[in-house]
Amino acid sequence: MKRYQIIIEETISGTFEVDASSPEKAVQIARDKYKCSDFVNEPGDLEEVRFLVFDEKGDISIDETL
Repeated sequence: MKRYQIIIEETISGTFEVDASSPEKAVQIARDKYKCSDFVNEPGDLEEVRFLVFDEKGDISIDETL
């Protein structure tokens, strides 16, 4: 029996609206709202799941995306 390390990456996304004078300002506002937990992605917004399997040597055995 061998031991493996599994990394599971989930990509979620959400769409939010802000009023701003420029795209740069819109990103700044969105970052601030994200940091304050005003913008929160919901678990149902899952876009992609990736499974990475590493063997005992640290080599990748499987890299699978669903």
